[in-house]
Formats: sequence, structure tokens, C-alpha cells
Amino acid sequence: MSFGISDSVMSRAVQVCTPELFHKAIQSKVVKDVCAQIEDALESRRRGEMSKEDFETLKSQLKKRLPILTPHATFKDGRRTNKGAIPSGLSIYDKDHITNPRGWWEEKKKSLDKAVLDLIVLIHVTPSGEGLRLVFVIPDGMSLAEAQKWMSEKLEDEEYDVCVKDLARPSFIVPQDYILFINEEELFKDRKPAGEGAGGKTEADGAAAGEASGGKTEAGEASSGEAAGGNGNHKVQSSNLKVQSKNVQDNRLSGTDSHRAVSSGSAVQPAQPANSNGADAGHLSAAGVPQNADGVESAQIFPNEYQGIPYSSLVAKLIELLGGEPQHGSRNTFIFTLACYLRYICDDNAAWIKQVIPTFGEEKKRAFTTVDSACSRKQSFRMPSVVSKAIQLVRNDEVKQMAGNYDDSDFGDINNPESYFYQIHQMPRRIPKLIKLLISKTPNIYKPAVSQAVFPPLASHLCETRFRYLDNVEHEATISSILCAPTGSGKEAITQPINHIMADIRKRDAEQRERERAWKDECNRKGSNKDRRERPQGLIIQEVNIDMTNPAFVLRMKEAENHFLYSKVNELNLFDALKGKTNQHFRIMELAFDLGNYGQDRVSTQSVTETVKVRFNWNACCTPKKCRDYFKRVVTDGPISRISFCTIDRRPCGSELPVYGTYDAAFDEQLKPYIDNLVKARGLVECPEALKLAQKLLDENAQFARLSQDVVFENLSFRANVIAYLKACILYVANGMKWEKSIEDFVRWGERYDLYCKLKLFGQMIYDADRDQDSLPKTAPHGPKNLLELLPDEFSLKDYAKLRREQGFDDNRKRTMDAVYQWVSRGYVVKLLKDDSADTDTDSLIFRKVQYKRSYLLKKS
Repeated sequence: MSFGISDSVMSRAVQVCTPELFHKAIQSKVVKDVCAQIEDALESRRRGEMSKEDFETLKSQLKKRLPILTPHATFKDGRRTNKGAIPSGLSIYDKDHITNPRGWWEEKKKSLDKAVLDLIVLIHVTPSGEGLRLVFVIPDGMSLAEAQKWMSEKLEDEEYDVCVKDLARPSFIVPQDYILFINEEELFKDRKPAGEGAGGKTEADGAAAGEASGGKTEAGEASSGEAAGGNGNHKVQSSNLKVQSKNVQDNRLSGTDSHRAVSSGSAVQPAQPANSNGADAGHLSAAGVPQNADGVESAQIFPNEYQGIPYSSLVAKLIELLGGEPQHGSRNTFIFTLACYLRYICDDNAAWIKQVIPTFGEEKKRAFTTVDSACSRKQSFRMPSVVSKAIQLVRNDEVKQMAGNYDDSDFGDINNPESYFYQIHQMPRRIPKLIKLLISKTPNIYKPAVSQAVFPPLASHLCETRFRYLDNVEHEATISSILCAPTGSGKEAITQPINHIMADIRKRDAEQRERERAWKDECNRKGSNKDRRERPQGLIIQEVNIDMTNPAFVLRMKEAENHFLYSKVNELNLFDALKGKTNQHFRIMELAFDLGNYGQDRVSTQSVTETVKVRFNWNACCTPKKCRDYFKRVVTDGPISRISFCTIDRRPCGSELPVYGTYDAAFDEQLKPYIDNLVKARGLVECPEALKLAQKLLDENAQFARLSQDVVFENLSFRANVIAYLKACILYVANGMKWEKSIEDFVRWGERYDLYCKLKLFGQMIYDADRDQDSLPKTAPHGPKNLLELLPDEFSLKDYAKLRREQGFDDNRKRTMDAVYQWVSRGYVVKLLKDDSADTDTDSLIFRKVQYKRSYLLKKS
């Protein structure tokens, strides 16, 4: 038998493919241009210039323009439907997600037998550039599914694409140079379909039989005898509920004659589900609601949201990914497929699924019986990719609609006494004397932000003062701060305290600027006269305007003689003055924390040629949306973790106007001793109490990271701990090298406050940027929580995997097991006997929580 060709995936009209039509298609300018555009977009994605979502959307749109082959079949009525399919005797074998498809095949073919190679008639790279497609002759006596499984064994490929068993499956045509091998004689040869003459059934026969019997096959079950776990062509094993997320168009290619029944990227290709004759209808009311033995409807109330996402939105997105609402002839099949996927987000509860699943005009009793049939199948441990993708797409839509909303009042579970971020906006009762003075004139609502924003100007008074951290690395007081709060929230509250801290530096700077101005005036008067004086020595100017060139920045640091430069920036985008040609402003932010080397080499004798250590502390203010936009391309590159963040809680509408105190001479007089202590400090400062506190905070963060399994929290906590240690050291030096107990309470809270702001601003962005191509981010969208506290006293691995999904994490089996066994080794839980009802030995393990000390909890008085 021959195979088919069609103008596009949008068309159902198919004609028999001839060598002439085939060559015309692969040499088409449209095919070359489309694949070239996809290849360019792929390179942009790999370079980080295009997001994965944008690439997938573009690829989906472009592929609609490509003509297609139907290697599995031609069609009786010229329409691409399973019902009219005439098998070709050929099979597709897909290998997806390969970085180098050509290299993969060159290596793989070396290990294949000649008998296998002789059956392969076509090999080409897929349009995405990241996959390989083989077309081969089905061996005698094998069905389409058996042939694909056989080929997977020959290729030693356990992760082959099982989603190509549909006879109407299309294959996008690619340019001639994408083709790695072709045997035209065998490709276009007429052959007897597998199964004919041997009394066997083809896939088309099985599907037709299922439709003709109203959903029942010879075994009395749906989907060609596979409800009991057989090996037919429409097997619905939960372990195979895996849908590729190539694009929406791919997901609507297959189905029966209704065109949109089931995703072609899905292994869920059943005929009518089991028990569609209503055998279980006695347990349903006329409206399809569950009844008890007396026929009374059972009152069951289920949540309306999954991970904060309405079920209506998730179901709508799943329907979209599966190709849109089904037509009349395939509604029941589509309901079966949709119910299989909804099991993963409805606790595998048929009654819950019935509450959220649409029936598409199908009679409710039959539709709900189909749901029961879908729920009777075994399901795999891991959530199918199509469900993960639906969750991610809906969440992305919500993020776009929120447009940088910073008002999630329950982020971090701040009202829960057991939370790491409990009442994070409330400062501790005991506060160091210096901080108490600096916030004494500030309204209460602004005090948390002001208490953190004062550290960069305080640290700028230190010179050649070093502090040794836990890792034996010496640091200077390199602290920069961003106050990120909504418009109109009162960000100017930090200005007056900073002005009074910087008063002595500004006085010295004014004198030095006058010297510099006089020298410039003198040079201008002399023109190019050779007798002009050299630039004055000792021009130590610490507070600089951010609107300066890179040479001016390097020169100021050189002349500062190891003093810190300082700047207060009203808007982050003012840093663009230092941007240069290679985003140097972000590099400067990183070096300012690391005390790294920076400079420039120039040929001209008039140019600045210097390399200096970056001693630059700064304050900046911005709104949440602008802050995210500014850092969105470098969220995983380092600047964010090196900056201290603070915020201002939004005031309720109609609140009283906050009133400031007066910053008078008495305030300056009280502040002066602290400033003097900072100015006179030199050399290596040893503070055992600060080191002990840093170790304590490090241990607390590690414990919470183990319990929350939040990778981004852990990564951000490392440098947050260094920042907290430096703040403790600054307070220690400012207090005359005397430790206060209140320093510990304040610094401990300040570190949590910093982490809270970073996670709320950038947590999801960091997860999305760093998730290594996973379709579901490994994140807690509403802030990290102690997962162990959310589990029952006794729980299984399945319970924990389900909780991870609910909290927004992936359910990767290895990460799930690693987390639980880490809890076992730490003494948080103990392992009990096995659950005999579980599907596998691993899933059957039961764990019990034990009492343990949660050292990370803050004590609120």
C-alpha cells in the first residue's frame, strides 16, 4: 500500500504520495524558508535571546505552513481520519529532544544489525532541529505499536516517543538537506499491510470494531481489549500518559473522524471507554450526581482551585492543548482522555473529576460512566507533561495579567506562626541602639525599610576594614540596597536618615570638588599650554553622581585611596550610564560585592588606563514591575543575590498620613559617636559573636531548605547570610567594638526580610529561568513552606509526591525519594512497614513524623 501527502496539517484532504510529489515538496521554497526560520529561532533560544515559550509559539505557527506526509496510511475517501485509513505497512519512529540529531544517528547506526537497517526507508531531522524521525517497514506479523516497540528495543531507546500509533498521524515535510537517508524504491513500494493474510487485525480494524460496538471490543472492553492491560493499539496505561508539548497544532492532529478527538502527542488513544453501556448508572442520579444505596444524592464538596488556579481555567487549557472541543462522533473518547489527565489534579477522585469536567453535550450518565472507567485504570507516579504544561501556561497567563502585582498578602505564609517568614513585616522588639536612633523619626510603616537602607551609607565610612567570614574569606563592608515598593508608598522615607549619615562625607567631598573645579578652571584658561598643572593629588570624593562615564568611575575609585564610593539612585535605570557595550553595569554590581578588579586599558595618553578594586556601595529605589523588568535577563547571573532588598507594606486605602519626626542638631549629635567609630576603624576586625551568629543563621537556613526542598531559597540564602554577617559587623564596629544581644535579633530578622523580598520579587523568575527545560518549575509559587508540616503524621511517597505537585514543585521520582530519605537521615521521620496496596515496592514505603526542633522559628514577643 502507498502513503499519503497533504498541503498542510490544517487540511484533511490527502492524496497518494508519488516520488514526483515528494521531491517537489522537499525542494519547495516554502519548506526551506519555514525550517530556516525555525532553525534561527532555535539558535536564539539557545543563546538566551528568546524564551522557551516564545520559541514554542513561533515554531507552532511556522509548522502550520509545512506540507505533511501520512506514512502510516492512505485514506479511502481522501480524508485524513482513522475510520477510513488504509495501512501502508510503514511505521514512524520518533526520537525527540536530541541536541545533535545527526551525531546521534551516526553513532546509533554503528550498533544496528544489517537486517534492521534494511527495513529503514527514510531518516530525517525534524523541523524543530531537535529530533529525528525514522520511517521503516513493519516486520511481518507485527502491529504498528508492536513494530515501534520492536524498533525501540533495537535502538536501545527506553524513552522513545510512544505517541505515534495513530494511523492518521501526520509527519511534517522537511527540506532535502534535512534528510539523512532515503531508500526510494522501498519507500514507494506497494506492500501488504502488517496483519493482513495472517488473520490479524490492523489498528484501523480495531478502531472500527470499537466504534461499531458502541465502545466495546471482542473482550467486552474499550480500546481494543486493553482495559485489562492487553497489548492492543489504543492502550491507556497511566505510565504512558505522556504528551509532548511541541505545540498546540501537533496536539490536534489525531482522533477519529471528528478531527479533534485526542492529542496526537498523547499515548491516550482509546476507543469508547469501558462500561459505556451504563452498567454503573445505578449509582448516579438523573443528573449524574453520585447516590448512596437509597438513591439519595451524596453531598460532596471539593476545592475549586488547584495550587491557587481555578479548575475551570485548567480544564479549558487542557482542552485547548488537546485540540479544542470534540465533535459529535468523538465526545465520549475525548471525555475519557480528559478524565485520565484530570486524575492527577483531582486526587484521582472520580466524583471530584465529575464536578469539573465538561460533557460537551454528551448525556451525563454516559459521560460520568466514562469518567469512572478512566479512573479504574492504573496511573503512573509522575504527572503527564500535558498536564504540567497546562498548569504552567495558566500560571504564566495569570502572571501577565497581574503585571507585576506585589500585593500577595499571604506570600510566604506570613500569618502562620510555624512559617519561616512569620510576621516578617514586624521588626523585633529589641533593636540595636544605632538602628533605634536612625528610625526614631520615621513613621512605623517605613521603619523596616529604613532600618535596612541605612547600611550602605554606614558601610561607606569604613576604610580598609576587613571581616573574616565562616569560610575563612576576608570581606569588606560591601553592601548595596534596593528599596522596592509600589508607586506612592513612601520610598523617600530613606532619604533623610541617609542625608544625616552622609553629612560628614559630603562636607569633605565639597572641599575636594572645589579643588577639582579650581584646577579645571585653570586648565581651561591655559588651553593646550604645556605648563598646565597636573591633576591635584588627594582628590578623595566618595559620593558620586551615577550619571558618569566608565572612565570617570574608574578615576574616582583610583583617587578614593581605598575609601568606598557611594551613590543614592532614585531609579534603577540610571545605572545604564555605566552600561557600556557589554552590560558592564551588572558586572559592576557583582564586583562591588565581591571586591573584584575593574578597569580599562586605553592607548591615548589623555585616557584613563587603570585597574582598581571596586569599592562602591549604593542605594536605589524602584517599583516591583520596573525592578523585575530591569533584572529579568540576569536573574540567575548573580546581581540579585549580592544586593540587600527591602520593601514598604502597602497602606490600606484611606489611611492617615504618616508624620515624620524632626531631624535636628540633637539627632546629629547622637549619631556622631557611631560615625566616628566607623571612620577610625582599620585592619582586620574579629567579632566572635558575629561569627557565631552567622553559623547559627546558616544552620537555620539549611534546616528550612531541607524541609521546604526549595532550591532557590537555599541558593539565595548563601549570600544573604554573608550580607547579614557584614551588617552585624558594621553594628559591632559602630558600637565601639561592643556586642549587643539586640544585634542578633535584628540581624536574624533582617536576613529573613531580605530573603522574603527577593523570593517575592524574583523567586518564580529564577525558577523559570533555571529549570533546565522542565515543563513545570521546581517552585513554591506562594513562597517556601515546611513541606513536612503539611503532611499527615504517617505518609507514603505517593502522598509526598502529591503534596509537591500541589505546592508547585515537580514530582520527579529521584528528587522526591532523595528529599524523604534526607528527612530520615536527619531524624525528622522514620521508615515503617510497606503498604501492600501500592503499585510498586518503592511507592509502598510508609513514613512517620517524629518530634524535632525547628530552630528556624522566630520567637515573637
